Amino acid sequence: MFDDISPHYDFLNHFLSLGIDIYWRKIFIRKLNIENDTKVLDVACGTGDVCFEILKHHSVSVIGLDLSSNMINLANQKAGKKNQDNITFLQGDAENLPFDSHSVDYLTISYGFRNISNYDTALSEFYRVLKPGGILGILEFSKPKSKLFGSIFRLYFHHILPRIGSLFSRSDAYRYLPESVDFFPTRHDICQKIIYSGFERAKIHDLTFGISTIFIGFKPDG
Repeated sequence: MFDDISPHYDFLNHFLSLGIDIYWRKIFIRKLNIENDTKVLDVACGTGDVCFEILKHHSVSVIGLDLSSNMINLANQKAGKKNQDNITFLQGDAENLPFDSHSVDYLTISYGFRNISNYDTALSEFYRVLKPGGILGILEFSKPKSKLFGSIFRLYFHHILPRIGSLFSRSDAYRYLPESVDFFPTRHDICQKIIYSGFERAKIHDLTFGISTIFIGFKPDG
């Protein structure tokens, strides 16, 4: 599905979110407090938007990984146009990361975590590849906390967004989006899963009435 929608992916992300997805990603990266001269792994990187945004503000080495080969191809094309030489894009599976243990300082995943078939397996892999003291950042859709705003959001998310998306891309892709959010675990459950996978603590930051949520996990130093 993501291979099929890749040609319109960036346009629809920005158009259907009215551009607020750009703001969410900027805040997400800011909350991670990324230090220079470190290594960042962005899982489910899509066409690389988070990777490129990180490189705008930090002198780091970035690896983007996605299961969709078409997404990776587009990300590599964008890297070529931007003349980025400290970024690598690879095809790979979040539940079986092709990296050594304790090899990255930060691991990010934006709007891809809910697409993983086994959250616990993925979190175990995230924990494994992070260095001691490493930081996990997850940016994902959530259910709004405001009842009024939640009603408006559900109307748009379930009825308007899929119809607009179907004009440009596969209709099932944009029906899948609200369905996947409906079945996504609660904020509390995600934090519990992060802790149970070995991280010593987890923090939550809600964005725009809780439409999106940042989860940050901290791997122990020892």
